[in-house]
Amino acid sequence: MEGLVGVSRVTPVRTHLRQKHLPFVPTSSLKFTKSLYRNRTRVGMNQHPKSPNPIAASIQPLEASALSRFDNTQPSKEVLDLWRNADAVCFDVDSTVCLDEGIDELAEYCGAGKAVAEWTARAMSGSVPFEEALAARLSLFNPSLSQVQDFLEERPARLSPGIDELVKKLKANDTDVYLVSGGFRQMIKPVASILGIPPENVFANQLLFGTSGEFLGFDKNEPTSRSGGKATAVQQIRKAHTYKELIMIGDGATDLEARQPGGADLFICYAGVQFREAVAAKANWLVFNFEDLISSLD
Repeated sequence: MEGLVGVSRVTPVRTHLRQKHLPFVPTSSLKFTKSLYRNRTRVGMNQHPKSPNPIAASIQPLEASALSRFDNTQPSKEVLDLWRNADAVCFDVDSTVCLDEGIDELAEYCGAGKAVAEWTARAMSGSVPFEEALAARLSLFNPSLSQVQDFLEERPARLSPGIDELVKKLKANDTDVYLVSGGFRQMIKPVASILGIPPENVFANQLLFGTSGEFLGFDKNEPTSRSGGKATAVQQIRKAHTYKELIMIGDGATDLEARQPGGADLFICYAGVQFREAVAAKANWLVFNFEDLISSLD
């Protein structure tokens, strides 16, 4: 999930880039070919009422042109070694583990999608503290407990293709997996359950409700409720478990911030849903699909 900070370019990626794998040659470095999202994994069996039609996976000309400017679509030996030997991997959730932005989906369900989107668009024109942005957007629709419960039942989260296989692969390699998100525990808990990630490995915000289910706000004690919160959460994770090598994977500036002393050693930018050029340019490794990461572990 991207924090509300200005970036030079944000491109929704309507593609799934896939190639036949050679003994680890990143598919993003090969010639792109067309394929379809034939299977979009869902958390639950219900169909999203506004699910898009399957989308042809050919990279758009603008994206192909932009991609030529990046030299990090293939990992260096050092990056690859760190990835393969990581003690822990922290994933962003919105637009990384999942295809959607949770708060925007919830706002739409509650009838305030346009208002939240317009506020977000204004906020994106400059730097806004995350806690301010979060409070402002929630205040536009004040979701009740029953609305959140109905939303989760009627619109189960959509997992990004390959994420379940990647998590299984990491766990098989004795790598601990965490979800670190600016989203809400109520919405992330089902995702963590499907992926087999224990509740204690989820760092996210908490919606607060009164005895009658009325919306009261969010828990401001959660580190991810504030600007720089993901970096703080990753530092806490590393310190608590004395991990030697830890990696952050996400799509936005708040995920990139986690790469700092005492935090993540590497930042892998996942641009399979949102391609943010300013963030991608600073990543240690830029990928457009999780198959690259899976194959690199073989």
